[in-house]
Amino acid sequence: MKNKDREFSNIKFFQDWISRVFPNSQAISLAVLLVLGFFLVIYLSDILMPVFASGVIAYLLEGLVSFSEAKGFPRRLSVFLVYVAFLAFLIFILFAVLPVLYQQTIQLFEQLPSMISRGQLEVMKLPEQYPQFINVEQIDELFAVVRQELIGYTQKLLSISAASFFSLITLIVYIILIPVLVFFFLNDNERIIAWFVQYLPRERHLSTNVWLEVDVQIGNYVRGKFIEVLILGLISYVTFSFMQLNYALLLAVCMGLSVIIPYVGATLVTFPVVIVAYFQWGVGDEFVYITIAYAVIQIFDGVFLVPMLFSEVVNLHPVAIIVAILFFGGLWGFWGVFFAIPLAALVQAVLTAWPRISEEENPGA
Repeated sequence: MKNKDREFSNIKFFQDWISRVFPNSQAISLAVLLVLGFFLVIYLSDILMPVFASGVIAYLLEGLVSFSEAKGFPRRLSVFLVYVAFLAFLIFILFAVLPVLYQQTIQLFEQLPSMISRGQLEVMKLPEQYPQFINVEQIDELFAVVRQELIGYTQKLLSISAASFFSLITLIVYIILIPVLVFFFLNDNERIIAWFVQYLPRERHLSTNVWLEVDVQIGNYVRGKFIEVLILGLISYVTFSFMQLNYALLLAVCMGLSVIIPYVGATLVTFPVVIVAYFQWGVGDEFVYITIAYAVIQIFDGVFLVPMLFSEVVNLHPVAIIVAILFFGGLWGFWGVFFAIPLAALVQAVLTAWPRISEEENPGA
């Protein structure tokens, strides 16, 4: 008798939990959409990566198209102008930025052995000053491991293997496919959305509310982050070039991309800037000037750019941001890190909207 009562209690508990978590068909449909979307990205990301990338780019460009339409331009003309600007930017990146960036990367890797040797000479002074903490053998072992790892990375970077050849072919295919897909996503977005919507449940009030909130959050965040990357990278490149710092473009790109990872990126990018400046000038006036300029750029980003671009956007706790970066970065690498905060905003929007439906439909729960 006790076992039957216990089983009945467990069944009732499970039913109550189901009724709280899935109070109506809208909640179930939203859950199904989220699960399908998640597994679609997880298992088909390698195959459909050009489609996903094109969709994201078209989504970002749609803000510019809407802005142009708000100024009185027709939809087709707005799409044409934005698409031409996108192609010009893509051509500039491919033929002006990437070759220089690759060249500076090669030069940096070629200079790393000599930089390590100079660094080893400086570190060798530590055993004389602090013999109780470190000795010469430990330093030799450490630098031997570092040098061996760098040699391996340099060989991989300089060598052209069959895998590199096929990766190059894949990149060329992506370069051709993505602009074409972006154009169709922009030009036919209403038809594509209408085709997709016809397969959704008719009652989708909850899904619509979540999407509207996430659309504002993600759109503002990603567009703002893209603008921040461009502005910070451009300012860094002009500053480093004016001060004649080696590998100015490479370090500027690192500066721009560092803002993708909040709280961590700014710290990580400090090391290459300081190390390159130290080995170029030593601890002199130029080193002090470049350090001050770097600090001013970071302050400008934190005090001016971030508040201007992200005011009232993605109000997440720092712990939630760090957890999202670790989780989604572990799943999807660089793109997971880039979209960690928008995805965290999606989770927050779902969790925020879900109890409201539950309370409306189950007031006595």
